[in-house]
Amino acid sequence: MSSKAQVPATPPESVLVVEDDRGHRELLTEELTEAGYAVTAVASAEDAARVLTQQAFSLVVSDLRLPGADGFQVLQEARARVPAPGFIMLTGFGTIDQAVAALKAGADDFLTKPVDLDHLRLAADRVTEARRLKDEVRRYREVLAQADGFHGMQGRSPAMLQLFDLIRRIAAADGSVLITGESGTGKELVARALHAESERAGGPFVAINCAGIPEALLESELLGHVAGAFSGAKGARRGLFTEADGGTLFLDEIAEMPVAMQSKLLRLLQDGRVRPVGANEEIATDVRIVAATHQDLQAHIADGRFREDLYYRLETFRIEIPPLRERGDDIERLALQFLRQQALARDLPERRLSPEALRALVRYPFPGNVRELASLMERAATLAAGEVIETRDLPERVFEAPAEDPGGTTGDRAEGATPVPGMGDDGQWPTLEERERDYIRRVLEHVDGNKQRAARILGIGRKTLYRKLGESDPS
Repeated sequence: MSSKAQVPATPPESVLVVEDDRGHRELLTEELTEAGYAVTAVASAEDAARVLTQQAFSLVVSDLRLPGADGFQVLQEARARVPAPGFIMLTGFGTIDQAVAALKAGADDFLTKPVDLDHLRLAADRVTEARRLKDEVRRYREVLAQADGFHGMQGRSPAMLQLFDLIRRIAAADGSVLITGESGTGKELVARALHAESERAGGPFVAINCAGIPEALLESELLGHVAGAFSGAKGARRGLFTEADGGTLFLDEIAEMPVAMQSKLLRLLQDGRVRPVGANEEIATDVRIVAATHQDLQAHIADGRFREDLYYRLETFRIEIPPLRERGDDIERLALQFLRQQALARDLPERRLSPEALRALVRYPFPGNVRELASLMERAATLAAGEVIETRDLPERVFEAPAEDPGGTTGDRAEGATPVPGMGDDGQWPTLEERERDYIRRVLEHVDGNKQRAARILGIGRKTLYRKLGESDPS
C-alpha cells in the first residue's frame, strides 16, 4: 500500500440535460459523462423546473423545442437560480434569429442538431469554466463588500454602529455638517459616506484641504477666476464650488482657512452664489458643505482665528468620530483586515497576531488612530520573520505603552511606587497633547526631520505641524 496520503478527488461538474428525444438524450448523457461531468437527464421543461429547485447545476444543456413549455422556459428557470448555471441551447431548426434570441435571453452558447459531439465537449468546458470564474468573482465581491463595511469604514463596536446610524440620518437632510475627531480617525471617509447616503449621491464629491493651499491661492481655488484676474491667470477657471454643483464640497482642515476667506464662505452658505475672482457677475450653485477639523474651534473663536457666526452655520449638524482607543474589539478587527490587505497587495504570507502583540495594540492609545494602525500593520507584515507577528515586530512605543488608567483619571503616583514607562517624573500621566507631540517627533525622526513628508504621513497641514511642535512656520 502506498504511504502517500490520499487526496480527495475534486467532485465533477454537474450538468442537466433537457431533451425529449430519448435516443438523443442518451447520446448527450453518454458523451458528457465520458467528458467527466455528472449528468442528470430529463425529458421536459416541467421536469427541468422541478430538478432545478432540488439541485444546483454548473451547466444546463436544453433543446429549444420541447413538449409543452419550450427551452426558453428552461432558460428562464435556470437564470432564476443563484448562482445561475451556464446554459447551452440546442435546436434542429437553427437560424440566426433563434441564436440571437437565445443569447439575448441569457444563454451562453447555441448549438444546432445534429450536435457535433467534439463541439459539445468544447462548449461545455468553456461555459462551465466561465461560470466557475464568475462564481469566484461573485464570492470575491462578497468578501470585498464585507471588508468595505459601511462605505469603506470598518467597525462593529457600539461607538461605530452609532456613528453609522448618525451618518444615515444626517445624510437624509441637506444642511451643512461639521465633522470633528482626532487626526487619523477617517474624517474624509465620513464625508464621503454622507455624500453616498444622500440624495446628492449622483452628483460630484469634491474635496479640498484648506491647510494645503497657500492663502493667496485659496480664494481662486474655491471660487474660480476669470482670465486676467491676476498675474498668471491667462484663462478662466472654474472654482471648486462650481465643480461641486449638485453635489458635496468637503472642506478639510477648516480651522486653517484664513479669516478673510471665512467671511466669503459664510456669504456663500447664506445665498449659495459664487463670484469668481475678477468677475462682475455671480453664479448660482447648489452645494452641500461638509467641513472637518481635529482642532478646537471654540478656542480658535476665542482668540479670533475663527468666525463664530461661520462656526454655527457649519454646525447645523455635527458628527464626532470616536478615537480608535475607544472602539474596543475594532482594533483587532482592523489590524487583521490591514494584514490581509498587505498579504493580497504585496503577495506576502498572511500574518496573524500573537496574544502578546494583540494585547500591546489594545492597550496602546493610538494618537494617530486608524491611520497609525494601518502603518503599524504594514511595518509588521514586512518585518515579521514568520507567520505570527510578535511584539518585537512592533515599534517600542507600542509594546512599552502604559495601560490606560481604569478610573479615567491620572492621579498621583503612590509613594514609593515603581515608575511606569510613559509616566512623567512628577508621577503624572502625559496629556493627549504631549503624547501627540511625542508621536510627531518620532515620525520626524523616522523621516530624518523632513517636516513636509512628516505632515503628509500624519495627514495634517504644514502649519498645523509647526503649531503642534510649538514652532513658528519659517515661510
